[in-house]
Amino acid sequence: MNRRLPLAFALLKFVSGYFLTSPQYDLHRDEYLYLNQGQHLAWGYLEVPPLMAAQGWVSLALGGGFFWVKFWPFLWGAATLYLVMRLAQRLGGGWFATALAGTCYLGTAFARLNLLFQPNSFEVFGFVFCLYALARYVQTERPRFLYWLGLGLGLGLLNKYTTLFFIAALGGALLLTPWRRLLGQRHFWGAAGLALLLWLPNLAWQIRHGIPFLHHMQLLHDTQLVHVDATGFWKMQLLMCIGAVWVWVPGLLALLLSRALRPYRVVGLVVVFGIGLQALLHGKDYYTLGYYPVLFSSGAWWWEQRFRVVNQPNQPGALAWRPVVQVALLSLPLLLLLWMMPFIYPLRSPAAMAALRPRYAALGLYRWEDGQNHALPQDYADMRGWREMADKTWAAYQRLPAALRAHTLIKCANYGQASALNYYNARRAMPPAQSFNGSFLYWFVPRTDRQAVLIIDDEAHPELAAQFASYREVGAVADPYARERGTRIFLGLGPTPALTARVNDEWRAALAEWEGPAARP
Repeated sequence: MNRRLPLAFALLKFVSGYFLTSPQYDLHRDEYLYLNQGQHLAWGYLEVPPLMAAQGWVSLALGGGFFWVKFWPFLWGAATLYLVMRLAQRLGGGWFATALAGTCYLGTAFARLNLLFQPNSFEVFGFVFCLYALARYVQTERPRFLYWLGLGLGLGLLNKYTTLFFIAALGGALLLTPWRRLLGQRHFWGAAGLALLLWLPNLAWQIRHGIPFLHHMQLLHDTQLVHVDATGFWKMQLLMCIGAVWVWVPGLLALLLSRALRPYRVVGLVVVFGIGLQALLHGKDYYTLGYYPVLFSSGAWWWEQRFRVVNQPNQPGALAWRPVVQVALLSLPLLLLLWMMPFIYPLRSPAAMAALRPRYAALGLYRWEDGQNHALPQDYADMRGWREMADKTWAAYQRLPAALRAHTLIKCANYGQASALNYYNARRAMPPAQSFNGSFLYWFVPRTDRQAVLIIDDEAHPELAAQFASYREVGAVADPYARERGTRIFLGLGPTPALTARVNDEWRAALAEWEGPAARP
C-alpha cells in the first residue's frame, strides 16, 4: 500500500505551520503556562496531566524558541493527518479517498487547532490513534493492535482527562457490538493494564493531592459549562467541520449502516457515544473534535465507492465528468478554508484584522467571553502585549535598589501574566513571577522577609496603599490590540508585616480550595 501520499501531506502540514504565523504576534497565554509547567516537572498539575509539561521541558531544553514551542502541535497535527489518510487506505480507498480524507482534515477546524501548543492537538491525535488501532484490530485480530489501543489510552490520560469520556464511549460501543467478546480475552485486559500502568503515576498524584480534578471540573461547570446550551453545541458540531460536512456525514452513516463497513460499526458507535456524552454533560463544543477525523476516512471511502458504481461499462459518460467532480470535491474544503483564512492563521497585522471587523463581526468572530465585540478576535488578542508586559516589569525591577531585589515578590493576577513574565525574563536576573491562579499555587514559597512587591493586575487595588510605605503605578500595557491592554504594574515598598501574613494566608486558603483542608500548612 502506497504511503507516499499520506507522508507528503503530513510533511506539508508540519512544515507549513512555521510560515502561517506573523511575527507581530507573541505566543498565546496558554502556551506560556505549559512552558512554565515544564520548569516544574511533576506527575500532575491543577489544569492538566503531565504530558504537556514534559513537552514544554523538552522545548525549553532546546532553547525555548518559536520553532521548539510550535514543534509539538505541528507534529501531532501531521501525525493525525497521516493516520486519517492511512485509515482511508485501510478501508479500501485508493488515491482519491486518501487525498480527500487529507484535504478534509486540512480544511476544517484542525487547521486552527494544530497551531497552538495546547493539549488539544495531542488529544485529537490520541483519539484518532486509538480508533485507528481499533480498526486495525477489527481487520486482523492481531493482539498487538489492542496494545496499541492501550498505549493510546494511557498517553491520552496523561494528556487530558477527556480521555475518560472516550473510554466510556469505547466501552459502550464494544458492549453493543459482537466485539464484546473482547471482554473475555486476556490481551484486551493486558492492553487495559498497560493504559492503567501509564496513567498510574498521575492517578497517584491526584489522590495524594485530594483529587483536585474534581474541583477543576466544578469550577469549569460553574463558570463555563453551565453556559453551554444544546442549540449552540449542535450548531458548532456542524460549523467546526463545515468544509467537509458532505464527507463526514456520509462517513458516519457508512460506519453505522453500510454492509461493507459492518465490521467497523464499533468505530462509528464510539463517535456517536463520545459526542453524545459531551452533549449530555454540557461539554464545550470543541471537546468532540477528536471524533471527526475518522469520519473523513470513512466518508472519503464512501465517495470513492460512488465513483466506482457510476463508472460501470453501461455508463460510458461517467469517465468524462468524473475527474471534474473529483477535483471539485478535493478542492472544496480548501476553498472554504481560504475564505476563513484570516481567522485561522494569524498572518495579517492587528490593524488589518481590525479593519475586517465590519465585514465579519456579525458572525461572532470578534466577540469575546465578555459578550462584546473587540478590535481583534480573542485568541489573537491573547497573543499580544506579553513581551511589552515582561519588559516593563523588568525595567521596574531594575530601578529597585540592589539590596531590595532579592527580597522582592512579583505577584500576578493570573497564570497568563506570570507565565509570560517567566518566559521572557528567563535569562534575566530577577525572581520568578508568582500567582495564586492554578498550578502556580504549588510554586509559591511563603516568606516573611519581603521588602518590595511588584503587582501586575488590571485593577488598581487602592486599598493596598495603606499596607506599604510607598505604593505607586510604574507601568502599564499600552498595546491597543492586546487583551491585557490596561494591565498595570504597581510597585509597593516596605510592606507591613500584616500584609506579608495576609499574602501567605491567602495562598494557604487558595491551595486548600483545591486540595481540601488537609493541604500543606
